[in-house]
Amino acid sequence: MTTKASDDIYHQFKNDVNMTASELEKWLKTEESKSVGQDSGDGESIGHQSGRRIIDILHKKKADISAADEEHMHKVHSYVSRHSAQGPHDKKDVETSRWRYSLMNWGHDPLKK
Repeated sequence: MTTKASDDIYHQFKNDVNMTASELEKWLKTEESKSVGQDSGDGESIGHQSGRRIIDILHKKKADISAADEEHMHKVHSYVSRHSAQGPHDKKDVETSRWRYSLMNWGHDPLKK
């Protein structure tokens, strides 16, 4: 990936992932986190697996981010953009919605300012 493309995906990722590594780690331990998402085939959702990978990336320095990390960062950006645009099914109960929980597994809390 070019330096410009790497910088772009890095900044998109940092903009999309608005939870800290410790917030995300704590969230992934909850039943709410485990209750949403598509099963990856091993009993853990794809989003939950992604959340663990995001924590690893957040702990790295920018210079230590690999091409595989960049690929995952792009996947995170795509998911957060697409899922955010869909919005929750029940606009009255966003805080406890499966929509929000799913986004949080990907490191993005739509209620966080």
